[in-house]
Amino acid sequence: MSEMSALSVKLRDRAGKGAARQTRRDGLVPGVIYGDKKPPVLISVVPRAIVIEMMKPGFHTRLFNLDLGDGRTERALARDLQIHPVTDVPVHIDFMRVSADGVVHVAIPVHFINEDKSPGIKRGGVLNVVRHEIDVTCPADSIPPFIEVDLAGRNIGDSVHISSLALPEGVTPVVHRDFTVATIAAPTVTRGAGEGDAG
Repeated sequence: MSEMSALSVKLRDRAGKGAARQTRRDGLVPGVIYGDKKPPVLISVVPRAIVIEMMKPGFHTRLFNLDLGDGRTERALARDLQIHPVTDVPVHIDFMRVSADGVVHVAIPVHFINEDKSPGIKRGGVLNVVRHEIDVTCPADSIPPFIEVDLAGRNIGDSVHISSLALPEGVTPVVHRDFTVATIAAPTVTRGAGEGDAG
């Protein structure tokens, strides 16, 4: 089962830019919960609570248990998070509801292991990451925190394709062709200044 984070939110009663600005003046981040064939719910969140969750791995792949008060909760994924370009403070957040048996489309980060056991990298090869994330569909309760790529035994010129990775059960790439996730490229040799000049 996916990790679930608890987050307290407050209900808002007014929509629109003016209401959102007032919410920010009150020191809160406006947001909305939508999806699962239910009406959207306007919310506000304490900025610090969002920043704390942002600092943890997998912010967009973790399920949130949103506490609306009065015993009401919503299970949701964080979708669109808008950040102020100067202050880096969250200014708006969207959550998408997910049902217990729902299937979701998420971008899963790729983690590389055993670089020290790759003959190609030991010989000076360069790991060229083609995809830092992989778009997949999977059950909402089984979102993997990351997809692991083992580089042990990989040589210069080797490519890692999606078909060679062991994806968890129920996790299916959105792109159906056998795409490249990473390659180990030959080292680039740059000539020093003045090399080869007549002297």
